[in-house]
Amino acid sequence: MGEVIISKHPLVRHKQTFLRSVQTDPPAFRALVRELAQLLFFEAATDLRLEEHTVRTPLTDYPGQMIAERVGLLPILRAGLGMAEAVLDLLPGAQVWHLGLYRDHETLRPVTYYNKLPPVPTIDRAVVLDPMLASGGSAIAAIEILKNWGMKRIQFLGLIAAPEGVEALHTAHPDVAIYLAAVDEFLNDQCYIVPGLGDAGDRQFGTGG
Repeated sequence: MGEVIISKHPLVRHKQTFLRSVQTDPPAFRALVRELAQLLFFEAATDLRLEEHTVRTPLTDYPGQMIAERVGLLPILRAGLGMAEAVLDLLPGAQVWHLGLYRDHETLRPVTYYNKLPPVPTIDRAVVLDPMLASGGSAIAAIEILKNWGMKRIQFLGLIAAPEGVEALHTAHPDVAIYLAAVDEFLNDQCYIVPGLGDAGDRQFGTGG
């Protein structure tokens, strides 16, 4: 069964507070998204499979270990892009496969407009990245795509979530672990998380009104 892990780390609590502020401009916002994504990935990566790997130090051989798992990052466009770059800094060998989904404003349901996954999986573990888990529709759809592709090991990394989104995602995919910086109070009638931080894509890329 997948767990719902809400970080209690002081740095995560500190940084997500600044992330929410209306005074945080896009450059600072992007930096905070990057730092929070890395902190959350540290937790999500604790069970990465290792293999023995001996290296030569200046003095002798060292019987070390290296990551043996092929990890794929699946940022949900466009807001997930900043998180993917952050995780790539920690795991440069990870593959990145983009999924484009948008929320239909009439039905409030996700619509897939971009999917370039190859015919068969080239990874052992998929990490879905999206700063906001609101209604959960996009995350549920993305994970459904991955499962239909053949993925068995899937994790979700988000920053701010609504309880409605957490419940929806966990109900739809109870085998997927969910890593979050915070779970907020509720989802309003426009499907915005309250208190939240507004639109994560607009705030990252300076495209708000």
